Amino acid sequence: MSPEVLSTPVVDTAKAPGRAQTRAQAARRRKVFVNAARVVVLVAVLGMWEALSRAKVIDPFNFSMPSQIWDQIHTWVAHGTALGSLGEQIWYTLYEALLGWVIGVVAGVVLGIALGRIRLLAEVFGPYIKVLNSIPRIVLAPIFLIWFGLGPSSKVASAVVLVFFPVFFNAFQGAREVDRNLVANARILGAGDRRVTLQVVIPSATSWIFTSLHVSFGFALIGAIVGEYIGATKGIGLLVAQSQNTFNAAGVYAAMVILAVVALVAEGLLTFAERRIFRWKPTGSDS
Repeated sequence: MSPEVLSTPVVDTAKAPGRAQTRAQAARRRKVFVNAARVVVLVAVLGMWEALSRAKVIDPFNFSMPSQIWDQIHTWVAHGTALGSLGEQIWYTLYEALLGWVIGVVAGVVLGIALGRIRLLAEVFGPYIKVLNSIPRIVLAPIFLIWFGLGPSSKVASAVVLVFFPVFFNAFQGAREVDRNLVANARILGAGDRRVTLQVVIPSATSWIFTSLHVSFGFALIGAIVGEYIGATKGIGLLVAQSQNTFNAAGVYAAMVILAVVALVAEGLLTFAERRIFRWKPTGSDS
């Protein structure tokens, strides 16, 4: 064998770490650039908003301004709200949203997998689910308020109905899209329906389910907030309603900022959990 043939793999092996390092550096630079661009866009929007409000180009009474919103948040943090401490209001809303989210996710996954696996169930209950999905679910919040009162139960119910359907349809589609060869191989190895569902169908549908979890938690927050806005004893939604009733635009925007922060933190936790579970999945192209 010639020396040239022997030397070729050595050269490629030596270059491989360099290519990987270059790609990693490029990815880090891109991440820094994207984050910097996001900050610049946010600062530009807030700065323009502040300037236009101070110049009275837009009405500061109706649109408020970032400095007033910050002052409102600082007041709530330092001195509390008319309903109690700000932390208590955040926790109350978060508790309702989390409980509704968990119930809606569990119900959506169980029923989605069941109807996706059992054709008879899908044929019987499919039309009813489609009809329920066509109902504007936000309008159910006043009904839940009548049924369950001003306590957290009515807000949890609103969150559940908003969370259930996106999770259900993703779980249903994930169960339907399972590779038939995997199911057939499991059958050949002697797996029954229960083992096929637990060891093949559910793992295969997990990525579909996680896709719906990112969206559904936002829906859970919406359900809790709408329920509190209509009628509650505490919570961020009630803060929004009180601020609106007193024509406190800064209070409305401050509550929205707080909700956005809560949603972003929840999204970050879900993304972290997804990456830990799907460590085997490639995150992008190597090119």
